[in-house]
Amino acid sequence: MSTVLVTLGRLPKALDLCRSFALAGWRVVVAEPHARHLCGASNSVTRSLRVPAPAEGKGAYLRALAEVARFHGAQLVVPVSEEALHVAFLPKLLPGLPVFAMPPAAMLALHHKGGFVEAARVADVAVPETHALGSDAAAAMARAARVVVKPAHSAAGRGVRVLAPGEALPHADPGQPAVVQRFLPGPEYSSCSLARGGRVLGTAIYRGVQFAGSVAVAFERVEHAEAEAWIARIVAALGWTGFISFDMREDEAGRIHGIECNPRTTSGLHFFETADIAPAILGVRDALRLRDQTRLQQFWSCLTETQLAAFRREKAALGHLRNLVSTRDVTWAARDPMPLLSMPWTAWPILREAARKRVPFGEVATLDVGWFEGERRPAEVSAAAAAPATAASRTSAAT
Repeated sequence: MSTVLVTLGRLPKALDLCRSFALAGWRVVVAEPHARHLCGASNSVTRSLRVPAPAEGKGAYLRALAEVARFHGAQLVVPVSEEALHVAFLPKLLPGLPVFAMPPAAMLALHHKGGFVEAARVADVAVPETHALGSDAAAAMARAARVVVKPAHSAAGRGVRVLAPGEALPHADPGQPAVVQRFLPGPEYSSCSLARGGRVLGTAIYRGVQFAGSVAVAFERVEHAEAEAWIARIVAALGWTGFISFDMREDEAGRIHGIECNPRTTSGLHFFETADIAPAILGVRDALRLRDQTRLQQFWSCLTETQLAAFRREKAALGHLRNLVSTRDVTWAARDPMPLLSMPWTAWPILREAARKRVPFGEVATLDVGWFEGERRPAEVSAAAAAPATAASRTSAAT
């Protein structure tokens, strides 16, 4: 039996990957910094092993992954979320082991907000005007237009600010590079695609319909032919293999623009038929089917937000309640019920940290595995990343 190593277990999209490989007849091993996690409760997972978090040291994390892969005889490594930027370096330690991700230089170029804009321009796809914070061009644009300020390596909307025309830009910090991007007023969409050799095998376009802070916890899949064509064009130009996701907005004329890239999965993965994901990764299926459901939710997060809205007597509470009882949870499967039922216990480390910092679950869920520059201590990483996003930028925080 073949073995796949999945490099994060705490998020629902990891569960989709584990279940798909188990359905395909693979043995599933999960490496996770948390002692307990969502996928650890799944009957699709054979073994779950604890590894140090990348925030505790990139080298130590990669050495631990390599040890797990060697010991369990992994034939394939599949990254899940923000740890993908680190996992891309694993072939340097294990040259013969395939990793379902692009090489580090390609991953990091797109993860960087300015690098993505340059790549999109080369591919001749539309992006908003974007400049480095501290440049004369950024200052001129901010005087004349509404802009978004984004840390270059931000994820989940952390540190993002929307400024009115003429509002002062923050001071540039060489240790924390950022970009300034023209704000587009149209609707915003997120995506998740799986590609091989520059060809898209499946794309889900979706938008958030309920939020916890900056992160969507309920989603609606939409049809958007222009967005799909935009994605197919840049994926072909990049020759991309792996997961790739984009946040996109329409301008005043309704033309779609890419505003940032996540060179990894997002919650859009839930809209693919679970049984199709592993075969597509393995190259034995050339197209991904979409699930019948066009709305999905993370039940426990939506329950919390519904309770908070009711406590605050917000008008949205009734709508949240209707969604809660009518929308399918992303983790539910009758053949594998424990991940959903046990989630309050398996997610406790994240819930505790979110309560301590007084920020939503999604904004702290990946603090210890995200990409950072240099070997800063975890406490410094958490402190730098915990600033809440504005409401205007929240839908760009695709997880």
